[in-house]
Amino acid sequence: MKFDRILLEHGGGGLLSNNLIAETFLPLLQNTYLERLEDGAVFDVGGVRLCISTDSYVVNPLFFPGGNIGSLAVHGTVNDISMCGGKPLYLSCGFIIEEGFPTADLERIIRSMGEAAANAGVQIVTGDTKVVAKGAADGLFINTSGIGVVEYPSVISVRSIRPGDLVIVNGPIGDHGAAVMSKRQELGYETDVVSDSAPLNSLVADILKASPNVHCMRDATRGGLGAILAEIAGQADLEITIAEKDIPVREEVKGICEILGLDPLFLANEGKMIVFCPEADAPAVLAAMRAHPYGRDAVLIGRVEKGIRGRLIMATIIGGSREVDLPVGELVPRIC
Repeated sequence: MKFDRILLEHGGGGLLSNNLIAETFLPLLQNTYLERLEDGAVFDVGGVRLCISTDSYVVNPLFFPGGNIGSLAVHGTVNDISMCGGKPLYLSCGFIIEEGFPTADLERIIRSMGEAAANAGVQIVTGDTKVVAKGAADGLFINTSGIGVVEYPSVISVRSIRPGDLVIVNGPIGDHGAAVMSKRQELGYETDVVSDSAPLNSLVADILKASPNVHCMRDATRGGLGAILAEIAGQADLEITIAEKDIPVREEVKGICEILGLDPLFLANEGKMIVFCPEADAPAVLAAMRAHPYGRDAVLIGRVEKGIRGRLIMATIIGGSREVDLPVGELVPRIC
């Protein structure tokens, strides 16, 4: 169903987001790179494989436990390039600033971007600034784009996933979504949960050194682990099975979800990634991840099957199973 107007749910990373891309963007901007629907586009220039990615950030509130919109913007683009097997090198940043925004807050955000870039080993080399009238934006929006070089010999893509591949996640899910929600006044809920926002490029480098056969990687941002895996199952036209008992979730995150009636499977992450690799390579991949600060809690959560294609199946903790679908709406808007 095509809507006459854009809804908030079209930005949630679920079914409506996918429909918007498939029905509006892809037909009008059709090309082979865009049709792959990866985290970035990989292409050759003069015999060198490059990767480019872009993302916009509208998180509310701008400051949250474990980070802010500035560090988040750097981490997000660094991670998107990394998920394509690329080594991120240079970023651009664009600011849309609402009239009246506090200069001290802007400086704090820019400073955190510089620190995040330095920690990730990248440079912010170009940018743009626009100021709009009071009420025309909600404080501050940021766009970051990045470019990197791809040296990994194998093609990392949804299309590379094969039956028998194992599914690995690098740690507890839902921390970012829970941290952001804890700071929203209307929720009235205080917690010690800190966002997992982090640059994953050094972790990815260790993973790729450990195995020449990594098939696919994705960071589980908007829509969380559930939406990303359901989307991948559909794109790969394969069945993915995951075990609920093996999916790591912090008790504090579970508590927030129970109070608000949310499923941590669909909460946003900004420092969690999913790896698909052959079973024979899984021990080496897990060992490399667990030796890294951002992967010390890495666990195996599932497997790719031939099965009924395009489905994500969860084995529940009570011994049954259920199909996990893409969420129709957006659990929590303005999360990243």
